[in-house]
Amino acid sequence: MTILSFFTRASRAFNGYPASAKLLLLCTLSLSGGGVVAYSEAQVDASKTSVQVNEKDCKKKRVVVLGTGWAGISFLKDLDVSAYDVQVVSPRNYFAFTPLLPSVTCGTVEARSIVEPVRNIIKKRNGEIQFWEAECMKIDAANKKLLCRYTVENNLVGNDEFSLEYDYLVLAVGAQVNTFNTPGVLENCHFLKEVEDAQKIRRTVIDCFEKAVLPGLSEEERRINLHFVIVGGGPTGVEFAAELHDFVQEDLVNLYPSVKDMVKITVIQSGDHILNMFDERISSFAEQKFRRDGIEVQTGSRVISVSDKEITMKLKAKGEICSVPHGLVVWSTGVETRPFVKDFMGQIGQANRRVLATDEWLRVKGCEDVYALGDCATINQRKVMEDIAAIFKAADKDNSGFLTVEEFKDVIDDILERYPQVEHYLKSKHLRDVTDLMKDSEGNDIDEVDIEGFKLALCQADSQVKNLPATAQVAAQQGAYLSKCFNRKSKWKDNPEGPRRFRGSGRHQFHPFQYVLLVVSYASN
Repeated sequence: MTILSFFTRASRAFNGYPASAKLLLLCTLSLSGGGVVAYSEAQVDASKTSVQVNEKDCKKKRVVVLGTGWAGISFLKDLDVSAYDVQVVSPRNYFAFTPLLPSVTCGTVEARSIVEPVRNIIKKRNGEIQFWEAECMKIDAANKKLLCRYTVENNLVGNDEFSLEYDYLVLAVGAQVNTFNTPGVLENCHFLKEVEDAQKIRRTVIDCFEKAVLPGLSEEERRINLHFVIVGGGPTGVEFAAELHDFVQEDLVNLYPSVKDMVKITVIQSGDHILNMFDERISSFAEQKFRRDGIEVQTGSRVISVSDKEITMKLKAKGEICSVPHGLVVWSTGVETRPFVKDFMGQIGQANRRVLATDEWLRVKGCEDVYALGDCATINQRKVMEDIAAIFKAADKDNSGFLTVEEFKDVIDDILERYPQVEHYLKSKHLRDVTDLMKDSEGNDIDEVDIEGFKLALCQADSQVKNLPATAQVAAQQGAYLSKCFNRKSKWKDNPEGPRRFRGSGRHQFHPFQYVLLVVSYASN
């Protein structure tokens, strides 16, 4: 009970009592509370005070967070909830540690060990966070409203639909499995996006072994039942293949010794390498490890259909079409945008895009006060060549038409922060410093360059722009970054901390988001 509500109730209860009784009780309160309470015969105008309190609460900006995955939970954990009216909407009332989903499929960890109720998480925060277990059906960008629906099927009474208004909207809804409209995928493949998916895969793997050891089956039938196919060589597919291999070799071969030599694991990848969104060294290491473990990797193969008995694919190199029988297929080829996000993209002029685009500060392009994190969006990194003339003009302080090395150095830090692809380009060329770009055609150092020479020095930098991988690590870092921006909104409004605005004056309010790849190395066998 708050101090205000207590005294409101107390003033009503004291009416009709003598002043001495009132004074006695108030003195007792002051002694127990350790403070001095002033007494007055005037009654408290509770309704007036209540209005003042409500008006104070209404001054808080409402932040609505859609989603309780890595991005949404990371945002909520670090957000100063006392400064905002925070409301969370998600059809999933728990947070799942998704990197361990492949481990759940093989029993390395139990499903209950990787989930935590959302209400337990928000309960630990100072301040009030409202959570609604529902699914967002539509975003009304013009009126800043959301249409939500309770989607659990039951016979409970009451309206399932409700609407929410927002001042700031944080989209952290992730994405859905992308089947590329491949025939038979939805009907005959397993997915690995939710905890329920992992549990279903585990049951099916055991069923495959149980069926394979039944009497009366031919050796070919046993091999088919024990052929596990993973479509997609991304992080999820590769991790599941490795977990499945360990599960088979460490546990199942001891339980089913008669078929221990008949198990086969195949990874099908349409690209030239698995894990091709990461550094080439990571990809190479994974391929070598799979070869040692006997896991077959088929690159350059595109799946064109899946039936309950076989998977059909086209080999890009030869143009041939072949079919392979299987016992289990796990589809992990990537993700696509959810339907209500696609509808939202049509409202804000992004209808022709496949993924929702944000700027480097995670702000949705074409819609004010809406942010998008994680798998549901991609950062549209600005090209350095789009601003090359403005950068040159800002650096050329004496307006001589030439840029000296010293003038170039004055803007280097801002260039590297605003256009991170420049730093990636330097590393790819094994250059130590941006000033190493200021050389003539023969590789000799030069004292100054004109605008054309400046363009020539940076013209290849934009080739290093790459989309971030759809991983938990990226989503978590984005959520933590955005919460810091929200916490500093008022502080940095008049004192921006970001890089220089080359088009315009002043500086950006915040530093742009920069992803830091955290690599965990494992000792090879």
